[in-house]
Amino acid sequence: MNKSKIILILALIAAIIAFFAFDFGRFFTLDFIKQSQTQFGMLYAQKPLLVIGSFFAIYVVVTALSLPGATIMTVAGGAVFGLGVGLFVVSFASTIGATLAFLAARFALGETVQKKFGARMAEINKGVEKEGAFYLFTLRLVPLVPFFAINLLMGLTKMKTWTFYWVSQVGMLLGTAVFVNAGTQLAKIDSLKGILSPGLLGSFVLLGIFPIIAKKIVDGIKKRKVYAKWSAVKPTSFDRNLIVIGAGAGGLVSSYIAAAVKAKVTLIEAHKMGGDCLNYGCVPSKALIKSAKVAHQMRHAANYGLQGTQPTFSFKAVMQRVHAVIAAIEPHDSIERYTGLGVEVLQGYAKIINPWTVEIAMNDGSKRTLTTRSIVIATGASPVVPPLPGIEQSGYVTSDTLWDKFAHLDTVPQRLIVLGGGPIGCELAQSFARLGSNVSQIEMAPRILIREDEEVSKYALDSLTADGVQVLTSHKALRFESSNGAKALVVEHAGVEKRIEYDELICAVGRIARLKGYGLEDIGIPTQRTVETNEYLETVYPNIFAAGDVAGPYQFTHTAAHQAWYAAVNALFGTFKKFKVDNSVIPAATFIDPEVARVGLNEQEAKTQNIAYEVTKYGIDDLDRAIADGEAHGFMKVLTVPGKDKILGVTIVGVHAGDLLAEYVLAMKHGLGLNKILGTIHTYPTLAESNKYVAGEWKRAHQPTKLLEWVKKYHDWRRG
Repeated sequence: MNKSKIILILALIAAIIAFFAFDFGRFFTLDFIKQSQTQFGMLYAQKPLLVIGSFFAIYVVVTALSLPGATIMTVAGGAVFGLGVGLFVVSFASTIGATLAFLAARFALGETVQKKFGARMAEINKGVEKEGAFYLFTLRLVPLVPFFAINLLMGLTKMKTWTFYWVSQVGMLLGTAVFVNAGTQLAKIDSLKGILSPGLLGSFVLLGIFPIIAKKIVDGIKKRKVYAKWSAVKPTSFDRNLIVIGAGAGGLVSSYIAAAVKAKVTLIEAHKMGGDCLNYGCVPSKALIKSAKVAHQMRHAANYGLQGTQPTFSFKAVMQRVHAVIAAIEPHDSIERYTGLGVEVLQGYAKIINPWTVEIAMNDGSKRTLTTRSIVIATGASPVVPPLPGIEQSGYVTSDTLWDKFAHLDTVPQRLIVLGGGPIGCELAQSFARLGSNVSQIEMAPRILIREDEEVSKYALDSLTADGVQVLTSHKALRFESSNGAKALVVEHAGVEKRIEYDELICAVGRIARLKGYGLEDIGIPTQRTVETNEYLETVYPNIFAAGDVAGPYQFTHTAAHQAWYAAVNALFGTFKKFKVDNSVIPAATFIDPEVARVGLNEQEAKTQNIAYEVTKYGIDDLDRAIADGEAHGFMKVLTVPGKDKILGVTIVGVHAGDLLAEYVLAMKHGLGLNKILGTIHTYPTLAESNKYVAGEWKRAHQPTKLLEWVKKYHDWRRG
């Protein structure tokens, strides 16, 4: 840092210290302005140029040094000079002062910051060059950070000085006018009755609603900017109020809500109604899990005083039952049902042509084009297939395709590989092992269910291993091979390759949002792993929304339905009121046996985020109903704020964990603590009592020991 920079910094520091040391702040209070109003007025009448010049210079200095008092001086400008002159003087003084602060920050620290944070600043500078003027304008109009901080921070970027000046001049003008006007009204008060004058009350109202008005202006400017290139094709009238793309959970709920409020809505689905959950995910997998559990219970009937037996069955019949379950639930999501609810359902592939137009390539070969006020993208997700050598010749199936392919098998696959140690992989691995497959589960990470706490992963591992699954963690899949009709997966563990032969392979390494083919990239909607949305689920276009797996961050059916409410309501009524999506309390369950369910934080997340917590644990092996049912295994673990009963997160491992979790979801959503759960009557004997008992464990750990000592003395005294 050169000598001139050091001198400037020292001078600025000295000026700031002097301001506070000599208590110059007393001159920048409303009381001082009011007391001196008459004198200022007389002086202004006698020497207007001197007063204006002095006021202007002081305002510039205060702003340039980022000293407190600019707001009071703005009000004082209105009180002394009136609205016209006051606005003129304050507007230019504040902008010049802000620009000086901007230049001082750049001169003193700009070069140092640019060098030290080169890579990061290069990205910021690129953004400033592209959108800096508009970003600064929105900060000036609706200040997200204090004005003085904006001055200093912008000085550290590569923004041009002239750009900073004129944007600040324009951006601060409306807010300055509101405060100067308030000053003109305060100048008229000569008694307590003046506080109730219409002019002053109106000024206070303006101060209160200014942020709302400013935000509306910014939103309007943003809309004009984002829609600018499409203005020529915007329809003057619209065929629909809402078009929904995708008939999974998110799309079904969005269209249902639109129809319920009498909007004209079209739902477009190219394949099967009900989406992934009904046809490939939640429903078929749970049907399979149930059959596998019955087979498991038959083998272990001795645990219930009965004679155990090896189940005999047709695997084809098991798969027929899976498809029968899907068929039984299909009417809930059918075209007929939604048509009856008032939704127009079109079967075809949708492509967004512009922000208000959707082209549909119908399944019958025809084409339709519809215009709409708003669009909800709810296209879901599809399985990830890793680009491993030989995988296309491996005969793999995914969680989407296995139901149709395996329906043609007469017997359960004898040698089955499940690639992936997440929830889907674990559920399928255990189910097929219980049905008689020799299952090898391959996971590259050091443990399965990696997002759960280690003890949960260990519990899941022990459970799957007990059912015969060979769980191979820290094994990396390398390639697929085939020789003499035998298929094999080559994996690597600890630097050593291993060959695992198989008959069938299930690829369950995750799911990725469906983003291609809908025209998103053509109209400039940003997509990374998901469609980028804001807190209202709006994309870059405020009339186009996304919900469910395609929006993220969760890939749960219940989250898709949850988000769909926000997307539909904001799409239809956002002109009047928008609702921020609330993802704060999202439950999840893995339906292995015993089940794993969670809401909120677990321990590893709390540690990663440096969140303080206490743990209360209750073993389900102590629960009467679990003992009676032969399900006395698992635990409940509740994280709370230290010293308080506020729930941060809950993890349950045990039978019906997903059902038991609901009470905690309700409690966290509505701010109820463990004391409320403890004070709630739970039916005996039920598994739900475990919720009360874990709350009791917390209560015992936080009992008022000092008070209880005095209570004991009281009881001793009462006995004489």
